Amino acid sequence: MYILIVEDENNLANAIKEVLAEHKDQVEIAATGKEALQYAATYDFDLIILDWMLPEVSGIEVLRSIREKGITVPVLMLSAKGEIEDKVTGLEAGADDYMSKPFSTRELLARIKALTRRKGEVILNEVRYADLILDLEKQTLAKDDRCVHLGHKEFEILQRMMKEPQRTFSKEDLITWIWGSDSDAMDNNVEVYISFLRKKLKHVRSTVKIRTIRKLGYRLEIGNDQ
Repeated sequence: MYILIVEDENNLANAIKEVLAEHKDQVEIAATGKEALQYAATYDFDLIILDWMLPEVSGIEVLRSIREKGITVPVLMLSAKGEIEDKVTGLEAGADDYMSKPFSTRELLARIKALTRRKGEVILNEVRYADLILDLEKQTLAKDDRCVHLGHKEFEILQRMMKEPQRTFSKEDLITWIWGSDSDAMDNNVEVYISFLRKKLKHVRSTVKIRTIRKLGYRLEIGNDQ
């Protein structure tokens, strides 16, 4: 899943991110309400974990704003406010669930599972783009009857690109998302994995190519030369 964590406590945000990463979820972190609004308006998230107390714009204001804009993504609100009145306020503002701090990892995961399976919907275990199918559990890439397994970094990069196929991904963005902001990974690390992915796209005979956009990064395209 693609999840946005909106939390200004850096240690807590990173701890939640690590837990979700273990379940192969892709995660973004926003430290302010303003950043959260920008993310929510730009990307299609499967879930938003939203803290109440935030700099610039409060979590309640963020929630009301995205609901007014017709954004229906499930929202799990976090807060040190544990009073019934506060919970009611959050739910009435458009939250799908409310969890008081501190909380356990098991509770967090259980609530996320419940939210993303609400109304009997089935969570898709694959991402599709053009003639490609990326299996999120097996980490395989397939086109028709041809299939290839992806290494972990290959999988993370391609999953990101297939979820936003119109976006150009810079090397810096990919390093931050895949290796982490404090990583010593270099541009050539990205180049190596892009090369691996191109070979695997060719192996399954896909019409999808990874195009290099000079000085900008990489983007998926259909039917064009690399």
